[in-house]
Amino acid sequence: MELPSALRTAVDRALSGIAMRELAAVAADLSQRYRDECRDSKFHVTDKKTALAYLATRLPATYAAVRSAFAATAEVYSDFLPRTMLDAGAGPGTALWAAAYCWGDMAEATMLEGSPVFAALGQELAAGAGLPNGAWRVADIATADIDAVPRDLVTAAYVLNELAPEARRRVIDQLWRATAQILIIIEPGTPAGWQRILDARGQLIDAGGHVVAPCPHARACPLQSPDWCHFAQRVSRSRLHRRAKDADLSWEDEKFSYVAVSRKPLMNAGQRVIARPRKAGGHVTLKLCRPDGTAANEVFSRREGELFKRARRSDWGALLRAP
Repeated sequence: MELPSALRTAVDRALSGIAMRELAAVAADLSQRYRDECRDSKFHVTDKKTALAYLATRLPATYAAVRSAFAATAEVYSDFLPRTMLDAGAGPGTALWAAAYCWGDMAEATMLEGSPVFAALGQELAAGAGLPNGAWRVADIATADIDAVPRDLVTAAYVLNELAPEARRRVIDQLWRATAQILIIIEPGTPAGWQRILDARGQLIDAGGHVVAPCPHARACPLQSPDWCHFAQRVSRSRLHRRAKDADLSWEDEKFSYVAVSRKPLMNAGQRVIARPRKAGGHVTLKLCRPDGTAANEVFSRREGELFKRARRSDWGALLRAP
């Protein structure tokens, strides 16, 4: 997956004239803060150079994860056509761009971001890009009240990991009260990230929510540690991206965990592929999360005709539907 051309152009414009060598050390420190899930009462991005380092190194992968989660939600809930959006912890507007390219015809979006530098950069990137009418508010969701005017789509991407545990339940409760139709939460695809998603999922089910994706059920998660539910999206690295990360490969895999929860119940859409498929000759083995709340490896052979073809075309994170 690549950034949409309009966003790529806006990023290139923002980074124009910046020596990647200057950003390398800043980018390394920023990446370490994210990996360490540092919570020192400071925002990860506090100055323009760090914000630009984020654009060069983290934005492509974060966009890919968010866009992938949105696409999975749209596949299950095909009638969902959001007109309004609230994004909590918006960063440079990653979810706004992903939602605009997933659902298209949105009228209005509100972005909440605690870092004034990030909020200003998000507005700069969105200027003249034909995105929904956007209102940016500088607000720390860890302490501020979230506007409860219901929006069709509410999102929080890579946000819970920056909140102290005692703040998460309050924030999730406020996000759900602001949700008219769908709430989507995305976290890093680590065991800790998955546990935060699992906790949020349970809290939202208890509040009357209905799981849309990735789970095909609302029962207890069948996975047990050291296993955990996560997905991966391959990201194309531009020349600028490779230079900023001092990387040789033209791609990277961004691992993420997510949950999408609806105000209304939906029909089950199939089984979710929750690991990389294993394909060999006339067989394909898929690890599937099933509507009955179980998860197991299942082998499909050519004898199963159309179902085998679908299984063979399936990738990690996809839905496997019966013919």
